[in-house]
Amino acid sequence: MSYQTIQVRFQESICYIRFYRPEANNTINNTLIEECLHVLALCEESVTIVVLEGLPEVFCFGADFEGMREKVESGQEHAMSPEPMYDLWLKLATGPYITISHVRGKANAGGVGFIAASDIVIADETAQFSLSELLFGLFPACVLPFLVRRIGFQKAHYLTLMTQSVSVQQAHVWGLVDAYDAQSEMVLRKHLLRLRRLSKHGILRYKRFMDELNDLRQCKPLALASNQEVFSDAQNLKGIFRYVETGQFPWMD
Repeated sequence: MSYQTIQVRFQESICYIRFYRPEANNTINNTLIEECLHVLALCEESVTIVVLEGLPEVFCFGADFEGMREKVESGQEHAMSPEPMYDLWLKLATGPYITISHVRGKANAGGVGFIAASDIVIADETAQFSLSELLFGLFPACVLPFLVRRIGFQKAHYLTLMTQSVSVQQAHVWGLVDAYDAQSEMVLRKHLLRLRRLSKHGILRYKRFMDELNDLRQCKPLALASNQEVFSDAQNLKGIFRYVETGQFPWMD
């Protein structure tokens, strides 16, 4: 099956999903979410490992601001419901397969959400991680339940407040990245050789158990309501659309 925003291949019990929106900096739109959910549904029965990848320069750069602006200009409803995105990350975190994010280049905002929802994160030395939302009056409401689970409250809090990127070395110290190397493809292969020995049944039972230990579903209503609040604020949207058009951040008058 062909997809518009991702490239997919199956290799025995491994599914590779590559975000592929080079014209849009690998940003997230409704189609990308729908297509990823469709592939994960195909993985339910027999796939044991799902590998997420991006482009060499950018893993995923978060919400598609340009797409939001185009919808407004054409008279369409701009707001993208956050629920499918949250459900997608829930699938990555709790589904009956091991999820690996292989990160090269920039990962920002919702891109960090994919990473935080993954079971294992492997990166190369070019990887950078950031949450830029507060620059636009937003905050990463849907990312934070997954990020806090992975790296702890204070580090997620700091990353949100500072809005600047951190290196792969810092991300590794914090626990956002599990392993990194200049030759990250080799690191990924070594992990896959080991992980493919695990049975589907064993993974399913283990992921169910781990799901019971965290509160990702309990956080969902608050995360969705908060996301919708900040993305429907007229002042925030004005700053976002000016950034798309001119490259100027909201504080640059």
